[in-house]
Amino acid sequence: MTAPTNPATTPEDARLQALHETWSTPPGWRGRLTAVNHSTIGLRFIVTGLAFFLIGGMLSMFIRLQLAWFGNEVLDPQRYAEFVTMHGTTMMFLFAVPIMEGFALYLVPKMIGARDLPFPRLSAFGFWCYLFGGLFLYSSFLFDAVPDSGWFMYVPLTDATWSPGLNADFWLIGVTFSEIAAVAAAVEMIVAILVCRAPGMDLRRIPLFAWAMLVTSFMIVFGFPPLILASILLEIQRAFGFVFFDPALGGDPLLWQHLFWLFGHPEVYIIFLPAAGVVSMVVSTFARRPMVGYTWIVLALVGTGFLSFGLWVHHMFTVGIPLLALALFSAASMAVAIPMGIQVFAWIATLWAGRPWLRVPTLYLFGFFFVFVPGGLTGVMVAMVPFDWQAHDSHFVVAHLHHVLIGGLMFPLFAGLYYWLPLVSGREPSESLSRTAFWLVFLGFNLTFLPMYFTGLLGMPRRAYTYLPELGFHWLNLVSTAAGFVLAVGMVAVLADLVLSLRHGPRARRNPWRAGTLEWAVQHPVPPYTFASVPRVQGRDPLWADPLLADAAARPDGLLGDARHGVRELLGSSLLDARPEQVIRVSGPTWLPLLAALALAVLLACFIAKLYWAVLLLVLPLLALLWRWAWTTGDPGGPDAVEAEPGLVLPTQGAARNAPGWWALVMSLLVDGSLFASLVFSYFYLWLGTEAWPPAGIGVAGWPAAIAALVLLIACAGTAWVATRALQADARGRAAGAWMATVVLGAGFIAAQAWAMAATGAPAVHAYASVAWTLAGFHAVHVLLAMLFATFVAARLRRGLVTAARPLEARVTTALWRYVVGQGVVAWGVLHLFPRLA
Repeated sequence: MTAPTNPATTPEDARLQALHETWSTPPGWRGRLTAVNHSTIGLRFIVTGLAFFLIGGMLSMFIRLQLAWFGNEVLDPQRYAEFVTMHGTTMMFLFAVPIMEGFALYLVPKMIGARDLPFPRLSAFGFWCYLFGGLFLYSSFLFDAVPDSGWFMYVPLTDATWSPGLNADFWLIGVTFSEIAAVAAAVEMIVAILVCRAPGMDLRRIPLFAWAMLVTSFMIVFGFPPLILASILLEIQRAFGFVFFDPALGGDPLLWQHLFWLFGHPEVYIIFLPAAGVVSMVVSTFARRPMVGYTWIVLALVGTGFLSFGLWVHHMFTVGIPLLALALFSAASMAVAIPMGIQVFAWIATLWAGRPWLRVPTLYLFGFFFVFVPGGLTGVMVAMVPFDWQAHDSHFVVAHLHHVLIGGLMFPLFAGLYYWLPLVSGREPSESLSRTAFWLVFLGFNLTFLPMYFTGLLGMPRRAYTYLPELGFHWLNLVSTAAGFVLAVGMVAVLADLVLSLRHGPRARRNPWRAGTLEWAVQHPVPPYTFASVPRVQGRDPLWADPLLADAAARPDGLLGDARHGVRELLGSSLLDARPEQVIRVSGPTWLPLLAALALAVLLACFIAKLYWAVLLLVLPLLALLWRWAWTTGDPGGPDAVEAEPGLVLPTQGAARNAPGWWALVMSLLVDGSLFASLVFSYFYLWLGTEAWPPAGIGVAGWPAAIAALVLLIACAGTAWVATRALQADARGRAAGAWMATVVLGAGFIAAQAWAMAATGAPAVHAYASVAWTLAGFHAVHVLLAMLFATFVAARLRRGLVTAARPLEARVTTALWRYVVGQGVVAWGVLHLFPRLA
């Protein structure tokens, strides 16, 4: 949005014009490619997710045509395997998670009273990674190398022996690339909800959708790294001959399944919980009363997120795991139904106690209840080990998966699209077309998937491209296929209705649903700064508690209403009670996110082409872009404190204790810690399957080299402590020298560690050597990263951008070194101490 062209006539007009000029995105292609505003990025995620949804849906129509009748030749076996793989991959990785993250990026800042997210460039970078990752995956069609091993890519079907082409490489690199977006959005969302809430919005007043996204983001932080690690390990095995999954050399194919489902089962709830947050928002609005059992719903969200990490073996009941373990995981799989049931009962109680208003979003709510509850009951059925043994890998499981995921995501998604459409466009949808589309979707969905339960029970296996007529379920398949096309027509009708409503729908008044949450206080069209003044919240439903709040937020006479200095500012608040604590200065439009994502995409393309020398060369421009990104973060050279409103002076984030950058580091280290824990898990899992660890012929590092590495590593932490104390005394020269000393010590550690690891031999000789070298290399990369951080802080110290009053970068680097040293001590024990004890 561009700034208003009319000259300001009053002080209020001047402030509004300054806000527009500060927060606007340049027009034309430059603005589109450099935009970082959360509304723009959120809508891009939503539109791109819907585009991938249509592509995945088209693939499913070919699958249904092939299965409509026995002996069909719509797809040959190879093409059928490719379409099944790409359909599942698209829906799970390119649609379900990204589209709900798009909802969160667009809505959560508005719900919590923030002008934007604390790291707008990170959001833009995440979008470009998501888009390039999806395009990278689908470019496999151009090279006749389409992934064909299922969306779960089980080993050994995907190792170089059985998939010698690039099919699996496109999947591994494309999916991992797109997952960067999910992790980036999760870190962004956690930090925003923790430290960017409007004054008065304590933990008991956070909207339920924001709570759902907070829990989901923590689940992504802990749940995505195991899959990222699994993809890295498999790609290393395929590219360089490591043997993590080769049973002949100490590996184990089941390691892939454990790592994949450590991600895969939480993924189901990562998809569902944001949808449940949408349901809570829509139920409260259309019941026209506050949500019943708010605290219980929050506890249920947290409980679901916690329990979901104990269910991964739910998908591995047939691989030969001991019965006692099966019983434990079966009980956990059934226990997760308890917090899910709490939410369902709270929704029903809210509708029962209120005065329900039957509009199109309400129709999708009722469709959700009708579809999701039976789908959840089938989940309890497959949690029973004896039944799972019978139904495993049949169409019963396919029906259950779609019943839960489509019922748990699609109906709330459409309810949310219709609910928030007036906020985005200022228009309402066509009531008649909307209701027609709903009934097509509802009837088509149920008639598509209910027959699949019966075909599964009759013995139809999943992923089989045809079947014999003697099995007797061709009529059921024909019904499913016909209904699938009805469902497809309904979905196209929904999307067409939404598109038409954006341009031609009837004009909507402000807050047409008379909702109580803060996003409906935003004016339409949505201004680039969201709120002219950061609102002060009273109550769990702010607009119901204070009907004048929307008008107050539209006037630039409150918190951060003065933008005449030309810098984008957010309000930072305390974690528990949301008291104003700091002013967060953020970046405007920039090319850096796009250029960084492009550099990473080219690097990965060179990797898949096996141009490893080019990969090493491309690391340098990527690091240069990231260096520039870090150097321009947080208004370098700006003041240590600013006046947020008359009489209220707050520190900027570089001088604040509770800075977003600090919390971003904490969340990033949780992601990295989950990745490291998954690697250590892999080490000990492989150890359990071998008789000797390390095997005969593989040596263990001598004590002199191992001890030298440990001493040098611990010295890095000591030198970082010296640098911190020097900065506290405002001795910037001494602090810079100490940071450069950590660089020298870090380089010495890497040399000593390489000397110690030399006794292990080549990584390809045994799984022990493969995982040991990978663990050592993983930690060495972290040491190099910490050395880069130390160099960065030393340069900032010499330029006077880090001082005793603005110590944020130094605090972050000190904490990073402590983490790296702690990780290194654990890795040292695993690599050098445990083999001697074992």
